[in-house]
Amino acid sequence: MKRGFTLLEVLLAAVILGFGLTTILVSMSQSQKMMISSTYLETAQEVMDLGDMAYPLSDVQDPDKDLDVPETKATELWEKIAGDVRLTRAQEEKFHGYTWEREALNRKANDEELKRLGNLYTVLVTVRWGDRRRGEGEEESYVTFWRKSE
Repeated sequence: MKRGFTLLEVLLAAVILGFGLTTILVSMSQSQKMMISSTYLETAQEVMDLGDMAYPLSDVQDPDKDLDVPETKATELWEKIAGDVRLTRAQEEKFHGYTWEREALNRKANDEELKRLGNLYTVLVTVRWGDRRRGEGEEESYVTFWRKSE
């Protein structure tokens, strides 16, 4: 009686091992993508915080002038907040390509509509990053509210 594995048993073991290794490699690839994505989102959150500090809603007096803020680079937000304190090289690289923007969604509503809403403005804050010209741009937004004092 011969001892050992037949060719069929070896092939079956190789297929099972191949499926296992493929599954592990795919999950590692997905994990790496998630880590990179979370890094971008973490930086986007920091840029949102910078924008909120540079242009706080509590300072808005006139919604027609102060509520909307055009797209601003993250490095410019830092300069507005920190003044003479410069970004480090690592921070400059981290914030490169990130922009912040604030827009009142219902600013152009008539006065009657705004009064019906209790002078409540819907404000959209957006952070963008990536190469938009090549179609690789991404953005993250949130909506908040601001009430005009009477």
